[in-house]
Amino acid sequence: MIRYTQVFIIIVFLHFTYLSLVETISLKHMIIPKLHYITQGDSPKQILENVQKACTSGAELVQLRYKNVSEKKFLKLAEEVIKITSHFQTRLIINDHYKVAKTIKADGVHLGPSDVSPTITRKHLYTWQSIGGTANTLQDCEALIAQDVDYISLGPFRFTDTKSELGPILGLEGYRAIMDVLNTTTPVIGVGGINTADIEAILKTGISGVAVSTEITKNFDSIKTFNQLLKASVIAEQRHTFE
Repeated sequence: MIRYTQVFIIIVFLHFTYLSLVETISLKHMIIPKLHYITQGDSPKQILENVQKACTSGAELVQLRYKNVSEKKFLKLAEEVIKITSHFQTRLIINDHYKVAKTIKADGVHLGPSDVSPTITRKHLYTWQSIGGTANTLQDCEALIAQDVDYISLGPFRFTDTKSELGPILGLEGYRAIMDVLNTTTPVIGVGGINTADIEAILKTGISGVAVSTEITKNFDSIKTFNQLLKASVIAEQRHTFE
């Protein structure tokens, strides 16, 4: 009888050890699609309409960006946006507002240079939520990698009027110079005025994917073209890698 009890205890122990290991492994497999749609719109209504169109057109990830509003108003909008993205099983990333990201249980948060650091933000989020960070230089990328971000948004590729404060324009040469030196498996996403004609050349620099706002908002059908050019897959990419 004692032996059976001991065997049972060992089996239970191994079972929970296995579950713990599976959970740990799963946390290291963040889903990071190759195409990110950054929302545009002058009002919550416009943003919601654009999110609906993006999801209907096949967007796998939407980054909710709505500047110069209170956190209360942003939260209200985010609560409506996640209803749409959840329906389409589209990932939702919250720009800047990490507290909102946790409250609505979004897939993650994207942080700008002037936002709270990824290290501090990580302490406030759920373990399964991802963190992306904006970079303009090699040093920016290295600093973000040191803080264990899940992806880096590198730009601007060219001038864009969707942001009021732009860093130096990088272009293909800037991307190539940084990616040739940057030694990392962390996905680097190109951003800033990118259109479908740029994709082939951008991918050759070592950039893994792109975040697009204006080009997609002009024509949501372009999402299909972007996905084809990026060879985007509906299969979940492993953390810090693209398939």
